[in-house]
Amino acid sequence: MIKIFKNFTKKDKLAVLFCIVLVISQVWLELKMPEYMSEITRLVQTDDSTMKEILTSGAYMLLCALGSLVTAILVGYISSKLSANFSRNIRKKIFEKVENFGIAEIKKFSTSSLITRTTNDVTQLEMLISMGMQMLLKAPIMAVWAVIKIVGKSTQWSMLTATGVLILLITDIFIMLVVVPKFSKVQKLTDKINDVTRENLTGIRVIRAFNAEQFQEKRFNDVNKNLTDIQMFNQRVFSSLSPIMTFIMHFQTLGIYFIGAYLIYDAGLVDKINLFGDMVVFSSYGMQVIMSFLMLTIIFMLAPRSSVSAKRINEVLEEEISIKDGDFVGDTQEKGTVEFKNVSFKYPDADEYLLKNISFTVNKGETIAFIGSTGSGKSTLINLVPRLYDATDGEVLVDGVNVKEYKRENLNNKIGYIPQKAVMFTGTVESNVIYGDNGKEKASKDKIKKAIKVAQARDFVEKMTGKYSASISRGGTNISGGQKQRLAIARAIARDPEIYIFDDSFSALDYQTDVTLRKELKKYTKDATSMIVAQRIGTIINADKIVVLENGECVGMGTHKELLKNCEVYKEIALSQLSEEELKNA
Repeated sequence: MIKIFKNFTKKDKLAVLFCIVLVISQVWLELKMPEYMSEITRLVQTDDSTMKEILTSGAYMLLCALGSLVTAILVGYISSKLSANFSRNIRKKIFEKVENFGIAEIKKFSTSSLITRTTNDVTQLEMLISMGMQMLLKAPIMAVWAVIKIVGKSTQWSMLTATGVLILLITDIFIMLVVVPKFSKVQKLTDKINDVTRENLTGIRVIRAFNAEQFQEKRFNDVNKNLTDIQMFNQRVFSSLSPIMTFIMHFQTLGIYFIGAYLIYDAGLVDKINLFGDMVVFSSYGMQVIMSFLMLTIIFMLAPRSSVSAKRINEVLEEEISIKDGDFVGDTQEKGTVEFKNVSFKYPDADEYLLKNISFTVNKGETIAFIGSTGSGKSTLINLVPRLYDATDGEVLVDGVNVKEYKRENLNNKIGYIPQKAVMFTGTVESNVIYGDNGKEKASKDKIKKAIKVAQARDFVEKMTGKYSASISRGGTNISGGQKQRLAIARAIARDPEIYIFDDSFSALDYQTDVTLRKELKKYTKDATSMIVAQRIGTIINADKIVVLENGECVGMGTHKELLKNCEVYKEIALSQLSEEELKNA
């Protein structure tokens, strides 16, 4: 847990020091009040004391109470602000860290777990800091100071207080040993609940179509019951603290007065007055000691879960990024070239290579396409260019420079990437098209309209309410799959990149739209390099070079006509989609 608190800024550390000063002042004021109470008790029982002396001591006691109130308010305000700032900074660091994750790291932490770590786990730490600043600092200072104050007052009273403290400590230790192992399970089950809920929401249409509501309800209820059972166990254990503490506090007060009654009964007249004053003071100080351990107990209730949360957050923050950022930011002589040199790739946890010894070159203005059966490695190969993965062996060069040497921002600025699954963000049509300009001058209205026109999206965009300012809901749920793909293509076009990467980006389009879009795209991107993954022969038939993949190996490379003659795998794919007559006329 200590590691996580290293994220405090210098300003935060100064605030903590100021809080410590305030807490010490508050404890001093609170421990000063019993002394004035004892003085008032002595003055009341002394014949020659005056009302002025009694009122003066009472005024000082009230000032101590007021000072304690003011310092408590200041500590509460500072601790609340400090904990809120800390949680804001930690959430920011987690978010930024996750943004730099490669796909390998994303797969290691599930989406639901990352959401829980960014929200629930951070909240646990925020509560600990907020409560800890007010209690964790105050409790030990008050306990030690109060013990020093009562040392030597009475052996009997001291033994009574020590017994109460010992019972509290034993109770706390027992509860911690029983409950701490459960908190790790609680956070994991919270992840699981988020995961099941997220699956249920994203797959609601499939669930309804297959009448699987009861199955999903059972899945949720199983996880929910497990979480509830553990939480109920934890709460039952913690609930035992309340009666034990109440008993100790009342038994302590009763015991002090019971012992005091015997001591005063056996003492002389002068000693009776002093003993009575000591009893009043000891009663207050003894209660302060018990209250200190009570505050520590409350912190002990928060600390175990916070410790688990801190560990989970540190796992994210300390995760080693597999894809390191390079430092090349200069200009290159080559433009728009992509070269694969004996590239092989396997997933970090896999035994066998997915891609094996792939080599090809594509130059500026050319179009290269990749085709093959499902699982042949097409998408994985094309994802090596923007470094969504890094090649295990060999080199991937962009403009003559190994992609691993590029600063990620500079590499991404050269690429217009359209993923297999088109992603839309909450906003408008316009904001989605100009999304991620990386600090460059934003595209003009005319350029946005041009990109949308080339992507064959103008017809449906201009029919939407608000046209280019029309609202796009989260995930693009208010538009169709084909419309999302066209807007995703428009997003890439608006960037004017050197290299376009189309990862099966035409699959949701009808044939007519596909043909028209590719024709317009060819005109607009004639000076750019295009890399296309596709399932349809018609989409890649006019490519300058086609790479045929089978089980991760290149089994053919050339133009459409060359491959029909020389590559049996390509011919089989082509004949499964088009007739021999259509292929001859292509």
